[in-house]
Amino acid sequence: MSLPFVAPTQLSVVVPVRNEQDNVLSLITEIRAALDSIIAYEIIYVDDGSTDDTLKRLKAIRTECPQLRIIRHVHSCGQSTAVRTGVKSARFGWIATLDGDGQNDPADISKLLAALSEDVELVGGNRRHSRRDVWIKRISSVIANGVRSRMLKDSTPDTGCGLKLFSREAFLDLPYFDHMHRFQPALIKRRGGKTISVAVSHRVREHCKS
Repeated sequence: MSLPFVAPTQLSVVVPVRNEQDNVLSLITEIRAALDSIIAYEIIYVDDGSTDDTLKRLKAIRTECPQLRIIRHVHSCGQSTAVRTGVKSARFGWIATLDGDGQNDPADISKLLAALSEDVELVGGNRRHSRRDVWIKRISSVIANGVRSRMLKDSTPDTGCGLKLFSREAFLDLPYFDHMHRFQPALIKRRGGKTISVAVSHRVREHCKS
């Protein structure tokens, strides 16, 4: 007899960044506002070899944000490695990831948490009808997701969305390779876990460059 599903009470928020100096304060402020009243959490920023003042600004924010932890890659290793570094360092069993450019809305984390149920190991954000990128990025994403979904049958309309919620244990059991974060749903399904998608918002990038 399986035990009833118990919703997580602790969450590690992992944010990989590179040269996002003008986005860190506003995003961290939003994460805190979104989570303060609903769950115990930590925020792990992985600075992936930034050459601007990202690290300096993160250290300044940490003085008044006890939930913030900072990990630095001296040289850029890419998004997949940055995410994995953060997950390996996480103290809690459930992970939420966000892109560091502010285009993901931290308020949507609560939607992902609410969607968790028994056997679900990953809840992915779906920006399909809210994407706020230039048209070429939107079209490219639709084509790439369509091809990938037909080949891998992962039933995920937007695997490139940086906003995800997943089990730390399940993630660390996956094979690691560059860009593996884009194939998480298929990899989770391959190991026998369940994945679902939730519609989330998507915002215009206001600072720095993609």
